[in-house]
Amino acid sequence: MAATGTPTAKLGPDERRAAIEALKSTELDILVVGGGIVGAGAALDSVTRGLTTGMVEARDWASGTSSRSSKLVHGGIRYLEQLDFRLVREALIERGLLLQRIAPHLVKPVRFLYPLKKRVIERFYIGAGMMLYDIFSYSGGRPPGVPHHRHLSKKQVRELMPSLAPDALIGGLTYYDAQVDDAKYVATLVRTAAAYGAHVASRLNVVEFLRQGERVVGVTVHDLETDERFDIHAKQVVNATGVWTDDTQSLAGTRGKFHVRASKGIHLVVPRDRFHGKSGMILRTEKSVLFVIPWGRHWLIGTTDTDWNLDKAHPAATAADIDYLLEHVNSVLSVPLTREDVEGVYAGLRPLLAGESDQTSKLSREHLVAHALPGLVVIAGGKWTTYRVMAKDAVDEAVQAMDGRISPSVTQDVALVGGEGYRAAWNRRARMAQESGLEIGQVEHLLNRYGSLTDEVLDLLSTRPELAEPLPGADDYLQVEALYAATHEGALHLDDLLARRTRISIESWDRGVSAAPVAARLMAEALGWDDARVDREVTTYLERVAAERASQEQPDDASADRVRLEAPDIVTTD
Repeated sequence: MAATGTPTAKLGPDERRAAIEALKSTELDILVVGGGIVGAGAALDSVTRGLTTGMVEARDWASGTSSRSSKLVHGGIRYLEQLDFRLVREALIERGLLLQRIAPHLVKPVRFLYPLKKRVIERFYIGAGMMLYDIFSYSGGRPPGVPHHRHLSKKQVRELMPSLAPDALIGGLTYYDAQVDDAKYVATLVRTAAAYGAHVASRLNVVEFLRQGERVVGVTVHDLETDERFDIHAKQVVNATGVWTDDTQSLAGTRGKFHVRASKGIHLVVPRDRFHGKSGMILRTEKSVLFVIPWGRHWLIGTTDTDWNLDKAHPAATAADIDYLLEHVNSVLSVPLTREDVEGVYAGLRPLLAGESDQTSKLSREHLVAHALPGLVVIAGGKWTTYRVMAKDAVDEAVQAMDGRISPSVTQDVALVGGEGYRAAWNRRARMAQESGLEIGQVEHLLNRYGSLTDEVLDLLSTRPELAEPLPGADDYLQVEALYAATHEGALHLDDLLARRTRISIESWDRGVSAAPVAARLMAEALGWDDARVDREVTTYLERVAAERASQEQPDDASADRVRLEAPDIVTTD
C-alpha cells in the first residue's frame, strides 16, 4: 500500500504465500480466526488501529453464513414489533454508513412494498412502525441515504406490482432498505484489511490453541492446500467463527460463557420475468416475515427459520422448505410459481445466541463479546448489517488486555477498496465503455462489483480482449472476472469462483455446469493447475451441483443432509 492515497490490494497465490510466511515469523498483536463478515471486519478494525494483525479461515472467505444471507443491509423492520429499538436504530445507522461512505459501489438502495389486507387499523399500525423506522435512520447524525416510506392506494399498488392477485390487498406502504452481494462484500473487506497490512490467508484450519498456562498465545493451523502444519503466535486471539463458535471454543478447552444455536434459512432464486413488479415485497407469515427481493435479472424469495443440528458446512434445503416458500409467495400472486420456475436454491445458517426459547425465530440477534480465556476473545450472535459494530466491540475487548495506548476504532471512516473514486468512475462509464470496447451495461456491471478497481479488470482485458466474452450459461459475468478472481480476489478453487466471487451457482439454470470447464481453465492460468487438476476441480463442482439438486428433492433435513454429503468436499493441492 502506498503511504498516502487509496489503498490497493491483490490477493493472488503469491500474496497468500507471503502472508503465510509473515504469520509463521511474526508475533501478532491480534489474530482473527474466521473469515466471514465479522472476522473480516475485526481484521480491518484491528489493522487500522495500527495493530499487527492476522486472519485465518478454514475454507473460503464468506463460505459459511456470510455468503448465504438475504443479501439485505437493513434495520430489521420486524424487530420493531419485538420492541428491540436499540438493535433497529444501530442497524439503520450502519445501513447509512455502508450506503454512503464505506461501500457505495457494493451497497444499493432497494424499495419494498408492504401489502395491506385490513383497512384503517393495519395501515395505522404499520405506518407508525415505518415512521419510527425513518426517524431512527436519521438518528446517526447524517441523512439515511434512502427515501422515506409512502402510503399507497390499491390502484397505486397494482401499478407498482401488476402481478399481485386483485384480492390479495386493499392498499400498501413502500419503504426502502439496501441490498448487497454479501460474499463479494466480504472478499472486498478482506482485500481492504490486506491493503492496510493485515496478513490474511484462507484454507488454514485451526486445529489447536497454543497455551502458556491458562493463557492462549496463538494457534496451530493446518494448511489444507499444502498439508503443512505450523504455529501462529499472537497476544490476543479473536474467535469469530459464527455457527462454529462452540466447536472452536472446545479446541481451547472451554465451552465459553454463551452458546450459539444454528437456524437454517433457505432462499429461492426465480427469473425476474416470472412475475412483474417494480419493487420488492415483505409479507407476514405465521412465524416471521417473507422477503421478495429484486436481484438483477432475478427475484430472491426467502427465508425459512428452522432449527438445524446437522452438518454446518453444507446446510441442505428440502422439498418441504421450497414448497413452504412457494406456498406463501403464491398467496399474493395472480399466476402462481411452480418448482419449474425455481432456477436456484441456497441454504444458510444464522448464528443465534442460545436462549430459553424453543423457536429460533425468537432467539436474540444481539451480539455478545467476552474473554473466554486470557488471550482469547469470542464474538457471537448479531446480524450481517451490524458487522462493523460487532468487529469494533471484539477488538475493543481484545485491546483491554494489551499494554500501551491503543487507538480507537476508525472504521466508520474507512472506505472499502473500490469505494473511493467510485462515483467519479461511474460518471465516466460511457467513456470507459468506449475505450474498452464493452457495452455500457457491462461496464456498469463491473463498476457495481469492483468500484474504482474496475480499471484493474479492464487492464486485464486490454491484454486479453477475448476475455470480454461471457462465461457459458452465465451471460452476466465476463470471462475476465474468472481470471481476476484468482489473481486478485483470493479464489483458490472453482467453487470459490462460481459460488462466491460470482453467484453463478444460484443464478444460472444449470447452476454453473456449463461455465465450470471454461472458468477452471482461466483459473488454472493464475494458479498453475495442470490438466488433471482442472478435471478434478470441474468434477468436484459438478458432483456438488448434483448432490444439491438431489438434496432438494428430499422430504426432511436428515435425508437432505445425507444426500448433500455424498458429494466430496473441495479438493486439495497435490
